[in-house]
Amino acid sequence: VQLQASGGGLVQAGGSLRLSCAASGRTFSGYTVVWFRQASGTEREFVAGIRWSSGHTFYADSVKGRFTVSRDVAKSTLFLQMNSLKPENTALYYCTASNRVILSSLRVSSQYHNWGQGTQVTVSS
Repeated sequence: VQLQASGGGLVQAGGSLRLSCAASGRTFSGYTVVWFRQASGTEREFVAGIRWSSGHTFYADSVKGRFTVSRDVAKSTLFLQMNSLKPENTALYYCTASNRVILSSLRVSSQYHNWGQGTQVTVSS
């Protein structure tokens, strides 16, 4: 499945952004679709994700209560609503997907192989 992330931008601390991840080539049915982010000089880290078929969502502890994953099944699009943004949330945000990842490994970036270009989120203080 091909993935296209969009919606990034520059926002002040405390602001909000909504990222989108659209599938092309096929639907997300049967996939785990997740968001990772990578700040300059750091490793890629898990942010949030969803088991597409069940709708079960997962979050990193650092974003719980501020970020929300949602989906448009008809459009095979995943969203990441980010509220109360902090400067430390500045990063390149990627969406990726796998139909083979198991529950215990879905937060591990090496389990995914299709990353796309990502979308830059910059939070100013």
